[in-house]
Formats: sequence, C-alpha cells, structure tokens
Amino acid sequence: AAMVQKYQSPVRVYKHPFELIMAAYERRFPTCPLIPMFVASDTVNEYKSEDEAIHVIERRCKLDIDAPRLLKKIAGVDYVYFVQKNSLNRRERTLHIEAYNETFSNRVIINEHCCYTVHPDNEDWTCFEQSASLDIKSFFGFESTVEKIAMKQYTSNIKKGKEIIEYYLKQLEEEGITFVPRWTPPVACKLESSTSHTRRPVSPAINIPDSATKEGLNNKEILNTSSSPSEPTAGTPDDKLDADYIKRYLGDLTPMQESCLIRLRQWLQETHKGKIPKDEHILRFLRARDFNIDKAREILCQSLTWRKQHQVDYILDTWNPPQVLQDYYAGGWHHHDKDGRPLYVLRLGQMDTKGLVRALGEEALLRYVLSINEEGLRRCEENTKVFGRPISSWTCLVDLEGLNMRHLWRPGVKALLRIIEVVEANYPETLGRLLILRAPRVFPVLWTLVSPFIDDNTRKKFLIYAGNDYQGPGGLLDYIDKEIIPDFLGGECMCEVPEGGLVPKSLYRTAEELENEDIKLWTETIYQSASVFKGAPHEVLIQIVDASSVITWDFDVCKGDIVFNIFHSKRAPQPPKKDSLGAHSITSPGGNNVQLIDKVWQLGRDYSMVESPLICKEGESVQGSHVTRWPGFYILQWKFHSMPACATTNLPRVDDVLASLQVSSHKCKVMYYTEVIGSEDFRGSMTSLESSHSGFSQLSAATTSSSQSHSSSMISR
Repeated sequence: AAMVQKYQSPVRVYKHPFELIMAAYERRFPTCPLIPMFVASDTVNEYKSEDEAIHVIERRCKLDIDAPRLLKKIAGVDYVYFVQKNSLNRRERTLHIEAYNETFSNRVIINEHCCYTVHPDNEDWTCFEQSASLDIKSFFGFESTVEKIAMKQYTSNIKKGKEIIEYYLKQLEEEGITFVPRWTPPVACKLESSTSHTRRPVSPAINIPDSATKEGLNNKEILNTSSSPSEPTAGTPDDKLDADYIKRYLGDLTPMQESCLIRLRQWLQETHKGKIPKDEHILRFLRARDFNIDKAREILCQSLTWRKQHQVDYILDTWNPPQVLQDYYAGGWHHHDKDGRPLYVLRLGQMDTKGLVRALGEEALLRYVLSINEEGLRRCEENTKVFGRPISSWTCLVDLEGLNMRHLWRPGVKALLRIIEVVEANYPETLGRLLILRAPRVFPVLWTLVSPFIDDNTRKKFLIYAGNDYQGPGGLLDYIDKEIIPDFLGGECMCEVPEGGLVPKSLYRTAEELENEDIKLWTETIYQSASVFKGAPHEVLIQIVDASSVITWDFDVCKGDIVFNIFHSKRAPQPPKKDSLGAHSITSPGGNNVQLIDKVWQLGRDYSMVESPLICKEGESVQGSHVTRWPGFYILQWKFHSMPACATTNLPRVDDVLASLQVSSHKCKVMYYTEVIGSEDFRGSMTSLESSHSGFSQLSAATTSSSQSHSSSMISR
C-alpha cells in the first residue's frame, strides 16, 4: 500500500487587494499559456446569488500530464481530467478552491484545497494558502513512478502559481486596471427606489467614509511597518509561517521541505502546549533526517525530553563552569568565518584531556560542552539578524599542534565519544564546517576511533590539514578573513582562547568524589523517570490533609502510549512489596515501577476515579491539576495503553498489530513531576508551574503559554 503524501504550503502574501487578485486569477481560464499542460476547461455548473455576493463555478479541466509515453499507453489515456469547484464570496472577500481528479479516481485520489483571503492585519493585502493529499491505491504496478511524476508536477506548479498571478497583475496594470471596486450590497429594494427619488444622491455618499477608513488604514500600516522594516515576520495569521519569513530567516526550501516544516510545527503546537522550539531548530532536525517527517519528529521529541530532564534551557543563565574549566579548557568563540557563521576555536593539542577528566569528571565536561552548544545556537540567531540571511550552523577550528599519546588515554576518548554522541543527538546540523589543522602522525589512530560515531552528513564537512598545509592554497584563508586568523596560527589577531596546559595533579579528585558530583549535576533535575509495562502501571501516592488542596502534575511520555488516571481512596494502600519490583528490575535498571492499588480493591468500593482517564501519545507533554474535594489518599497512575481493536469488525487492524509489535516488550517510559499546592497559593503559582517546570523557555519562540508566563518563570527559578 502506498503512503498518503500530504502537502501544506506556507502563507503567501500579495500586497494587493483581494478584488484585484481575483481579476488576475480569473484570467487563467479557460486556458492559460503559462501552464502548457492546462489544455482546456469547460464550465459544468454555475450558481450566482441574487445580490451577486456569492458566485460558485465548477469547471472540468483537461490536463496533458508530462509523463512517459509508455505509461500513457499502459494507462490508455492521453489526458487527465480534474474537477475544480471555486466558491467566491464577495461579501466576505474569500475564494475557496476544491479540486479532485476524475480520471482514475478509483486508483488514485488527489484532493487539493486552496484559499485566497484578506490579510488579517491589512485589508488591502491578500493571503494565499494551499494544501493537498495524494493517495495512490494502485496503478498497474507503477505506483512509485506515478507518485514521483505527480509530486514533480505538483511542486513545479506550486512555484508557478505565484508567477501566474503576478503575470496577470502586470497585464491588468498595462491595460490601466489597478483598482477593482469592492462588492457593495445592491441599493435598497425596487419598490422603495421607485417611490422616492430623493434618496438617489445618497448612494455615492455611502462610499466616502469607506474610502476614508481605507486611507486611515494605510497610514496605520505605514506606521506599523516603519518601526521594523527588516522583519517580515509581522502579520502572519494565527502563528502560521509566511513565505517571505521562511526565505529571510530559514533559507531557500523546496515546497515539500516547507510543507514538512509547517506540518511538524503544527503537530508540536497541538501536542507541546506552548513550548515549541524555534523554527530554525525544528528545521535542523528535519535536515538531519532528510525531511522524513516521522523520523525527524522522533529525534526531536527525544531531544525535547532530554532538554527538559537535564534543564538544558537554564544552562547559560544558571550554571557557572568550575574554575578548572575556565583555566584549562582551551576553547572559545572567536568572531565569525567568511560565511558569517560563528567561529569556535579549540586548541585540542594544548589541552590536558586526562587532567580535565580526572579533575572534573565526565558530567561536568559534558555540561560545559552543552553550554558551548547553547551559546552557539544563540550566536547563530544573532548572526542571522546581523548579516540579513539565515545562518544556522557554526564553524569549528581545531588545532592539533601538541597532540600526543596522552590524548589517546582510554577514559578520555570514552568521554569524548559520549560527548559527541549527546551533541549529535541534540544539536543536529549545527556544525557547518570543521577545520582540523596541524594534524600530527598519531591523528589517524584517533580519527579511526572517533569517526564511526559521527554522522555521515557531518563527516562531509571536515577538512583536515597536516603540518603547515593550512597556510597554503585551499587553506585557512579560503574560509576565514585574514584579519581574524589567530596569533598562534601565525595570524595577526589576538585570540582570547585559554592556552590550556597541564592540570596540576593537586586538583585531581577521587572516583568517589566525582561520582557524587556527577549525581548532583544530573539530579538537579526535578523530574523522576518511571517505566510502565503491560499489566504493571506506575503509581504515585499523594496524601492530602487539607481538603481544598491542588495536586499539580507535569509529565512527558518518552516512549509508548499511556493512559493517565487519578484516584481517591479513604484507606491507605499497602506499601509496595519488594518482590513486585523485583520482577521488573532485570528489564529496567533504575526505571522505577511501583503498584499501590491492591489487586483485591474494587473501583467504586475501595477507591474512586476523580478525573476522567486521559490517553497520552508518545512524545506528548501533559500538564494539569486537580482540586481535591476530600482529604485522604490520592493515587496518580500511568498505565500502558493498548490499542483497541477496530470497532466495526472487532478484529485488530493491520496497522495496530504492527504498531503493537514495534513497542518493544510493551514498555513505556514517563518522566514526571508532581507537587501539592494550597488552593490559596494556587492561582499565583499555576503560571510559574507551567513555565519553569517545562523547561523549553529559551528554545521557545514566544508561543501561547510561554509569553504570558515569562515574568513568573523568572521569579520561580
């Protein structure tokens, strides 16, 4: 069975009034020289309302699809017919276009919906959007060929759509038509007009305030745009992406790439409640998976969960690297390369990796690298503004002068690999170029150890120079301006990056000390993890003394689908027996899994449900609260969600069976945080709960909930 292909366009803004755009659009029919494949169209049905506000027209369009002759022969057709239904509403100033294929409609289903509407912030501008789906059920064994042809034709037509409107606008202008009046209701009914002629002269006067308001609007528009002419972000309806914004801030994307970004972003808006990463960051994950939306969604969700778990959003504001790092870590930011990418300089050869690992431990080192990456994201955003074009990655210059066998110390290499792995998973597509200079003889050994851990896409960006080759042709000067080549590479620019050097042994710590440090670093997270198995939910007990308290929760479903319940019981549940945990401890080291509800308890007698069950899908973030009505024991429960069989046949659907097989060993993972608040404190702290405990603040653009709770999150930190 073929996949259903979906397409969703960004919003395209025409800086012309709706009526003029309609006049241009109408000129595409019955045929259009700009679309050679559009051979003819006939009107099949037409309807006009009496006041002419509504005009519906249905056309049958004949297309000469550019497909191999052989395929046309097998299919037995020369032309493909589409039905297109246009509904124009002059009062509301909207045009809706629905199109579907008539030819092969039992084998291939194509649906397209387009709409022209008035720009929400400027009534003299027009917005255009389109979405489509293609479902190939069967095509004489040529399904994938047909899919490729259809997608190719479709995307080339998307690009043409804008040119066509602009072509006809120009044609209208050459004919002297630059204004088309708006629809106005017909003058009052005939009976009245025949009896009193005195009313006649009033009708033109009605238009005067109308044009006056239009003038007013234009002035307002001028005021609005003059405040920030360089930012085309303003005025995209309902937080949709518009085409100009994409070009300016995100780069040249193909129509299908734009569609993937828009759809993934939409999915995040629906499931991640106001904690959405910035568009350029979503785009990085799509690029890392060649715009396969499902794969990108999976790695993005894992990364969002990881960020939350380790409070990565607060690293730049709250974490101060220990002095040892500031003194001995030989890396730092240094201006930018010729493409405007931030430049990071690392004097790896001068760095005592063994000393750093012994003095700090792996976790503090990893944390430091994360803070460098967070700073990199910030600098990319900054440079995008400064250079007036999208910059989404940085360049890294690694100087290996001084590299020796000390660097091949196993724990050091192990730490390095782990750091590479975490960075690859959470900062994909951020390395624009890696320049490796003065590579010594031992370098190939190190390289063979490290390279398998590095993504192919990333590896293509590596340039390696031995000895002083970097000074020759094709060297450093091709990538970095002469003025900023650092002094230690023979340049004239003072480079602030620390020199590195050996870490004194007096700073080394014992394994125990480091162990405790590590635990402290990562348990600063306020979340707890739990595993949920088929037949073994995870349950948390909350005892309430004061009847009107508020139980709040915030959890992420990291893996699998679960059902969340909250129960109340007057009796205290028995503390969980050790053996019930033992059964699962083999399969889930550290995945805590506790059952509190006794098998003999009956719902409705021993305990009651106080909120209706909530089904939560993999990747979702859920926040909520429950105002308690009685004192006693409350139990929060996360339980495995098994797929219901298909309702009509009671047989499981193939998709469901496949999905259930993929959930390895029926294990789900949840990361949760709960807190009880007195109801009088609740109103004030709800916003702080939402923002501070769902740590995506820095990554979020100001979306729905993060904007209003920003002030409180500062306090609650």
